[in-house]
Amino acid sequence: MTFLKIKFVTDSVADLPQELVDKHDIGVVPTFVNYGGQSFADDGKELNRETFYDDLPSLPTHPTTAAPPPALAEEALQRAAESADHVIAIVTPAKLSTTYNSFRIGGSGLPSNRYTLIDSGQVSLGMGWQVIVGAEVAAQTGSVEATLDAIQRVQHNQALYCALLTMEFLRRGGRVSWAAAGIGALLQIKPILQVTNGDVLPAARVRTFSKAVDHMIELIRQQAPLDKLAIIHSNNLEGAQHVKDTIADILPVDTHIVRVGPTLGVHIGPGSLGFASVSTSWKA
Repeated sequence: MTFLKIKFVTDSVADLPQELVDKHDIGVVPTFVNYGGQSFADDGKELNRETFYDDLPSLPTHPTTAAPPPALAEEALQRAAESADHVIAIVTPAKLSTTYNSFRIGGSGLPSNRYTLIDSGQVSLGMGWQVIVGAEVAAQTGSVEATLDAIQRVQHNQALYCALLTMEFLRRGGRVSWAAAGIGALLQIKPILQVTNGDVLPAARVRTFSKAVDHMIELIRQQAPLDKLAIIHSNNLEGAQHVKDTIADILPVDTHIVRVGPTLGVHIGPGSLGFASVSTSWKA
């Protein structure tokens, strides 16, 4: 069987650490954050992530987000196709963004037998781990079929949860009502959200953030044994390190602490903590 060169493209919502992008030669198309009359690429360069979270609470107008235009997706896909037999794009869910449509249009110039577009159903490293496992399997097998099968198995054996420090930024972005956010603040309710199949669902509500973090740690333990783990945060490195230290006994070799990009940060606000895991069961 012919060994195929398979390359991956994704969007910046995947929050992939640069060392993994470089290692697997992954194309990353930026999404955009708009505020102050300007549009910034969420590429880790135009917007300093730490500064963005520091500034976010005091911005007079809440930022909005935008998908990459089809032309940007097309450019990245064509570039990947120049040195690959097959290109696989794994992107933000169509339920949450028009990014999927941009990649559908952007990839229309590629032969259908050389391009596969996948709705990740996930965000942040939930999406990112699909890309990384896909790239690893592609490098090992050179098989599109084996690679797509591995990605599908990851989708069925992964989890992403996030504990929010406040509901205020969901309210500002129109994701929850004034009343719900106000009651949440009054009662010090801290929601834990789950992302699955492109849906953002309430997983739990607890009274303090420390209890939310404890609950999240228990959720991580429920996913063990782990093949891959990302502890994600929005300017809460100390909290992320605490989570990592607390679960030291179950940490996989492939563990990363990652600051979430502004595209997601606009909605979850600063201080939040979460995780994206892949259980070893995906290999079964």
